[in-house]
Amino acid sequence: MSRYFIKLAYNGTNYNGWQVQDNTPNTIQQVLEEKLAMLLKETIEVTGCGRTDTGVHARAYYAHFTCRNTDLSENTTHWVYKLNTVLPPDISIFSIHKVKDEAHARFDAKSRTYNYYLHQHKNPFIENLSWHQYGFIDFELMNKACEILMETSDFTSFSKVNTQTKTNICYVSEASWIQLSETEWCFIITADRFLRNMVRAIVGTLLMVGRNKITLADFKKIIETKNRNNAGTSAPAHALFLTDIKYPEDTFL
Repeated sequence: MSRYFIKLAYNGTNYNGWQVQDNTPNTIQQVLEEKLAMLLKETIEVTGCGRTDTGVHARAYYAHFTCRNTDLSENTTHWVYKLNTVLPPDISIFSIHKVKDEAHARFDAKSRTYNYYLHQHKNPFIENLSWHQYGFIDFELMNKACEILMETSDFTSFSKVNTQTKTNICYVSEASWIQLSETEWCFIITADRFLRNMVRAIVGTLLMVGRNKITLADFKKIIETKNRNNAGTSAPAHALFLTDIKYPEDTFL
């Protein structure tokens, strides 16, 4: 038996998130497992690097699986092509890498990066992949709030309640809004781990700062209360992308 990492991308619009769940069909994991099993002619269980919610996208997503087929490591280009021919258009495979037997797509990840896209002028070509926000937004002030995020360790105020997570401690190494064009912006955040709904809750709360509904002091106090009810409304899922994941160099053989 050999273990492999598979790198893929997907548009999450038509899916109920990544993870297979009871009474929740049509997930990325489900589709990937079905197609791998069909091609490799054996039962395949895929473990993802994280759990993206319904409607969230990924430009770079890693998952691992174990199989008996040794040809995967010897002819990866062929298998990437074969898998892409049977997958739907909104899921794409980039590569398949043989890894150590104990390698784990989720637990071995050193960091993850998410992008959240926002535009301020109606644009039919990005409406489904970016959040349209009309009116003045103080992005400079929001970037000052981002500095507070990088000094924060407990993100309870930005997490869904009643989750199975044992700790809400995360370490953010990057958080900022960058301007892509005259009317388009992107929020980039990198951390060692993320809580459920964390990025969308942060974006919703940052926009309260950017629209002068709360001050930087208020933003800091929201974090300190460790109460999700005090933070802003979660931003919509359709503008959120998982864009990068880092692993130790010795993960790949």
